[in-house]
Amino acid sequence: MNTRLLLVGCGKMGSAMLEGWLAQGLKADNVYIVEQAEAAEKLEASYGIHGVTDVAGIPQDFIPQVILFAVKPQVLPDVIDAYKPLVRAETVFLSVAAGKTIEFFASHLGKLARIVRAMPNTPAAVSRGMTVMCPTENVSIAQRDMCETLLATVGLVSWVEDESLMDAVTALSGSGPAYIFHLVEAMAQAGETAGLPADQAMLLARQTVIGAGFLLDASEETAATLRQNVTSPGGTTAAALNVLMDQENGLPELMTRAIEAARKRSVELAS
Repeated sequence: MNTRLLLVGCGKMGSAMLEGWLAQGLKADNVYIVEQAEAAEKLEASYGIHGVTDVAGIPQDFIPQVILFAVKPQVLPDVIDAYKPLVRAETVFLSVAAGKTIEFFASHLGKLARIVRAMPNTPAAVSRGMTVMCPTENVSIAQRDMCETLLATVGLVSWVEDESLMDAVTALSGSGPAYIFHLVEAMAQAGETAGLPADQAMLLARQTVIGAGFLLDASEETAATLRQNVTSPGGTTAAALNVLMDQENGLPELMTRAIEAARKRSVELAS
């Protein structure tokens, strides 16, 4: 963890990553963070890193190996051009800004820039994230390894070589936590309808999803096998699954339509 890192933006996602990096041994002296003045001062005092307010505050002799953009997507067009002078073969630009394509970065930084587009999801804030990355062809194996090491501090990492698949990634894992949260809402509401008090229905729904997630994480068995383990033939779970697994109106069909709607919207927003 001797990577020379420039982190542009340090909100919830950036802070979660920074804490993970430092905990795993990243040298604070190797880190510069660009943030607003008050935030930069607090970060410097809390973590011992270098906090600056813009790219001009970075010493000329500091050559970052990774420049990670963790600002909000709507802010990025206003700040990215200032980083074009930092384009060099030994520097890779890593972005976790949702919806910003490789072409967007290339149009601002130039075709020589080495770019990795990443799509994390919100559980990264508690180091349980799923991040998928897509590199340009000129990103070296060593640079891919650096990016993977950095983002592995907040969860699991996977790669795609075809950027068009990032829309499906966004629809499945990027937006996915919202689907799970809505599942909890729906389970709790159904529990109320079945006669449970509202607070107890929500408690049962929340803990059931949390517990099932932990079990899935801890088990070597597939999700299908774990489902079957809970299901006794002709029992209560089977009765519910007959509804949820209905071929025409069940959860698989509904989820397919939901994810396709999200994928299409991702394509629209990127165009």
